Amino acid sequence: MKARLRKLGDIRRQELRRAAFEVLQREGMAGATLEKVAAHAGASKGIVLHYFRNKQELFEHAMREANLGLRRAVVERLRTAGTPYQRVLAVVEANFDERFYEPSVAHAWLALCAEVPREPQLARIQAVIHARMHSNLVSALKAMLPREEADRTALLVSGLIDGLWLRLGLQSGGIPRDEAIALVRGLIDRQLPAASRDRA
Repeated sequence: MKARLRKLGDIRRQELRRAAFEVLQREGMAGATLEKVAAHAGASKGIVLHYFRNKQELFEHAMREANLGLRRAVVERLRTAGTPYQRVLAVVEANFDERFYEPSVAHAWLALCAEVPREPQLARIQAVIHARMHSNLVSALKAMLPREEADRTALLVSGLIDGLWLRLGLQSGGIPRDEAIALVRGLIDRQLPAASRDRA
């Protein structure tokens, strides 16, 4: 019975995290209240506060939930990548996955990132996200470049990805997914020896 209640509680927490991120997409941080999250999830504010101490903790978990989807997309693509070059492209394409690369999702990420300077826990989550992307990129790039160049190229790639997501959130329509991937791939190709690309 206790195990069943814990499982139901985990499901409810996940529903509330997803509802919080969806409300954030629509309302931004200032407009995303606990009442709106509760209504979106078909619950009461009291239920939300039963699982999360306050708004800050709820949106911290919403950020984790959104990042979990991105992490799964990266893992899915890496499984089918056979060469270092393909692994680099797998990381890039996952970061522009059709399920996530939408203006509304970019709006939610921007709202959360705007709180990073004031919310240490959000800052830690964002640092983990950046570190994971850097590690995934360097792991593949160092098979094709000296380590220092691999680190520098990974920073260039992740910086361009962040910039394209920022553009998506700030500019109506943003840059289409295929064009965004082509821009990042062009940067990667300019950094790599031709032989590394040809082997792919």
